[in-house]
Amino acid sequence: MRRSRTIRRLMATTLPAALLFGSVNSTAVAEPLKGDQMSTYGLAGGIDTPTAQMLEDGTLGASVSWSEYGRRTNIVFQLLPRLTTVLRYSRVEGINDYRNDGYISDRSFDLRLQFLDEDQDGWRPAVAVGLQDFIGTGVYSGEYIVATKTVTPKVSVSAGLGWGVLAGKNRTIDVDDEGGTLNAGDWFSGGPKPFASVSWQVNDKLNLVAEYSNDKYQARYNNGNFFQQGDAEPGNNLNLAAYYRFGESYQAGIYSIGGETFGMQVSIALNPREAPYPSGLEKAPAPVRPRPALAADPDGWAGTWAQDPTAQPAIQQALGTALDDEGQILESMALNANRAEVRIRNQRYISQAEAIGRTARLMTRALPPSVETFVITSTADGVPTSSVTLRRSDVERLENTEASQIAAVAQLTDAPRSAPGLVRTPDVYPRFRWSIQPYWDLGIFSAEDGLTNEVGAEASASYELRPGLFLTGTLRQRVFGDIDQRGPGIPGVQRGEYYSAKEYESNPDLASYNGIPRVRSDTRMYTGNTSPVIPELTLAYYAKATDNVYARVTGGLLERAYGGVSAEVLWKPVNSPLAFGAEINRVRKRDFDQLFDFRDYEVTMGHVSAYYEFSNGFTAQLDVGKYLAGDKGATVSLSREFANGWRIGAYATKTDLSAEEFGEGSFDKGITFSIPLGWATGVPTRERVSADLRSLSRDGGAQLNVNGRLYDRIRDSHSVELYEGWGRFWR
Repeated sequence: MRRSRTIRRLMATTLPAALLFGSVNSTAVAEPLKGDQMSTYGLAGGIDTPTAQMLEDGTLGASVSWSEYGRRTNIVFQLLPRLTTVLRYSRVEGINDYRNDGYISDRSFDLRLQFLDEDQDGWRPAVAVGLQDFIGTGVYSGEYIVATKTVTPKVSVSAGLGWGVLAGKNRTIDVDDEGGTLNAGDWFSGGPKPFASVSWQVNDKLNLVAEYSNDKYQARYNNGNFFQQGDAEPGNNLNLAAYYRFGESYQAGIYSIGGETFGMQVSIALNPREAPYPSGLEKAPAPVRPRPALAADPDGWAGTWAQDPTAQPAIQQALGTALDDEGQILESMALNANRAEVRIRNQRYISQAEAIGRTARLMTRALPPSVETFVITSTADGVPTSSVTLRRSDVERLENTEASQIAAVAQLTDAPRSAPGLVRTPDVYPRFRWSIQPYWDLGIFSAEDGLTNEVGAEASASYELRPGLFLTGTLRQRVFGDIDQRGPGIPGVQRGEYYSAKEYESNPDLASYNGIPRVRSDTRMYTGNTSPVIPELTLAYYAKATDNVYARVTGGLLERAYGGVSAEVLWKPVNSPLAFGAEINRVRKRDFDQLFDFRDYEVTMGHVSAYYEFSNGFTAQLDVGKYLAGDKGATVSLSREFANGWRIGAYATKTDLSAEEFGEGSFDKGITFSIPLGWATGVPTRERVSADLRSLSRDGGAQLNVNGRLYDRIRDSHSVELYEGWGRFWR
């Protein structure tokens, strides 16, 4: 039965609403039905068909599957307990485009929402709705509603209705479609067909799957071209698979499609709540030292020691040495008979609460008994960001209780720019730090290049002349790789044809196209250098204008493609989830050798920003302004951070450039992730492994990549972020 246009529109418009409002509902009656078997599309599922299962909340995973029909590389993130997202890059065999290679490379994106729980004691299954390849060109486009029921502890059954490829009715693909459009009018259209799967968990390692699938592995274009993926369509609708698990995170399997075509799959799933070293490998903190009885130290309790001019220097030196052993810097200290304020820079712990807790312990050991009030002020780049005030008696009384109890008696306030009596610790400034380490640049999701990489050595140095004033530089030397220098694509010819580096550099007229400057589409001109390059060389100054207004000015070689001056201001009260900022940049394009020469293009650009931190670990950001190419628009970002420091997010930018002017992809978008190195090694460190995954480098919506932006530096010691990790206070 064909659905009416009204019904199709209703489904197309109510599903996004269900995804939005259902995903933020935190009052579900039961835990989501979970599964750990990934389908060839990267979500929890059968082989090619979906199920209503979810991965563990927060899971970041990847899978690769191969068969004669193609190769699918999936990156999956369990954004919420009931909402799964997948970004996919595929090599689809049997389809020809302008290159006539016998395959195409395709990018796609999926969403799945589990909106009904399984009743494990009754008949009701879990039910989910999903959109498959709903923002790509549509090779895998389809929608579904699916139910899954646990029959026995080891057997689960799924059945559903699928549209598009899930019904064996591929959508007609527009040959001129650049991707990036929703095409919501096609959702749930074309008539559904049923699909089903059964999964048998034989033991802790082995899982067997059988499914009924309608996918014919075909593609149809609006210019009349029709392609059969692989050598032929599946011989029947039955698919079979066996998967074997290695440890907690890895899985490998083999499968058959239609009884005639065989494939392989490997997958990895990382859960931020399941670190390889859950307790960490850092040494235990020094215990709280209770104060002696009054009779044992009457002078210490009386505070007469404070009149001795040698007392504070000796105490400050002892405390600074102890903090240094904990990976922290005692920048300054104010001390009197009853109160002590220390200003610390945390260089080791991913959670600022852990740094504060260890500092409080050390203060009980270093300070005379008359000092009852502890003020621990956190700093970032030499600027005070927040102050936590504690009573010493509370620290002594609550050491062996839950961290929530010390949180209840702690007072968090904005840190003043200066405080009376603060004495800077000798020899803290100037400070010089350097490192030499390998680097690995990875290029993925390119339709023309596939997976590319570059490996080399990187030397970095930072010289802190005074509080807030930094001279920073990086020197790189490429060793090997296949990310070679080349110009942008040649307009008016088949996609995949590029100007040579020599052609592009020698012809100034190529520096723009259709009046749009090439600000990022010539990114590959900044690669492939065999001589040393300087990706960054800057002088940056951080300051605090008022108790809750921060400022930054950075000048020099800001990134590998641009140099100039960047200025920023941020309003961020310590106890507010809301923040506002503004940034302005005057930059000029660097020469391709990444040394000290510049090209002709320069621009003044910037944006105003709003940030909001939700209590469940999500942060939303809106940037509105002018971008590198002079286009104007807005960027919306949403990220999620876990208590152990994992950060995963997504962003999208839309400007006044049309989809045609922007080119393939229609608008700028991508995903980001940042994983603390200490999560994997167990050794405390603030170092992170971070990446920005975007499928294309286009000129529209291009932002300046300047290091040291204020918001992420400031928020670690502010209320939402600080209390998110407060469970580590006594760690």
